[in-house]
Amino acid sequence: MSFNIYDLTEFTRSIDSGLRSALSPGWAQFAELVIIGLVFLIFYALLGLFLVYAERKVCAFIQNRLGPNRVGPVGLFQTVADLIKLLMKELIPIKNADQLLFNIAPFIVIIASFMAIAAIPFAKGLHAIDFNIGVFYVIAVSSLGVVGILLAGWSSNSKYSLIGAMRSGAQVISYELSVGLSLLTIVIFAGTMQLSGIVESQANGWWIFKGHISAVTAFIVFLIASTAETNRGPFDLAEAESELTAGFHTEYSGIKFAFFFLAEFMNMFIVASIAVTVFLGGWMPLHFGTGNTFNHIMDFIPPVVWFFGKTFFVIYVMMWFKWTFPRLRIDQLLTLEWKYLLPINLVNIVVVAFLTLMGWHF
Repeated sequence: MSFNIYDLTEFTRSIDSGLRSALSPGWAQFAELVIIGLVFLIFYALLGLFLVYAERKVCAFIQNRLGPNRVGPVGLFQTVADLIKLLMKELIPIKNADQLLFNIAPFIVIIASFMAIAAIPFAKGLHAIDFNIGVFYVIAVSSLGVVGILLAGWSSNSKYSLIGAMRSGAQVISYELSVGLSLLTIVIFAGTMQLSGIVESQANGWWIFKGHISAVTAFIVFLIASTAETNRGPFDLAEAESELTAGFHTEYSGIKFAFFFLAEFMNMFIVASIAVTVFLGGWMPLHFGTGNTFNHIMDFIPPVVWFFGKTFFVIYVMMWFKWTFPRLRIDQLLTLEWKYLLPINLVNIVVVAFLTLMGWHF
């Protein structure tokens, strides 16, 4: 079994051939699915804990505080302690709630994020599902999360939950258009919807650099719209604590609340990963042109380091949004999308189609 940090294709193929030589084809495929599922479960849990800790530290830095610093070295185990507390909390039954929908809503939200994260290329050869319609698949499955939010709000038998869920539905449906159109910009440039193909098309330069001002515009619109779609500040109207207690998850406690909480952070990671994959080269190093010394130096950094480095930078920008800008009103939120972002996106699509037709991009 060979392991090359720069290309994991041979490593994953050797695991596949080892399982197929020891088991029947059906059992080998089943074993692969179980292994991939377990790896994603562990990755999901560890990343969620880290992002919660990172958000608290970033928030504290912006507010000139220390942040978590008591549990473990520099507060590293604070989120672990919080997770144990949530797991041990009593699940309080809600009077007159629709118990079936109330109980399955958190699972729908978290399963949607699991399905989306499976399509992300983390490094060369480290990609669970490589659909030829990868961009379309991610947009489709990530939209399923709002179904869980609407069910949670409706089934809770609470006016706060219902208003929060309706706000979230209006917000996600509106901003989904801008997210899809901004991704379509790069699909036109790259000529493919396959995420691995889009990454490969950036071997001689990331699309944000070689796509002219249109790619920069699409990237900015994507960042704003996807932040709104994840219900994070300054677009967190669905769970505005000063107006709606906690919005659509007001009545949830214990592990079910933890599912909503974890899904929010994982959705932030998914959005940042898609932004990096489509606009910032994915796991590709920073290259300018071909065959120069700068490119050779950049090639020494492993692809997985490039991917997570860029992803955490985008996540930091989204955290900075939340802790810097005040929360918008619902009319301001919808005005921003329908009067500004959507028209900008439509004009941008026409410009990109013209540039691609004329071959005027780098």
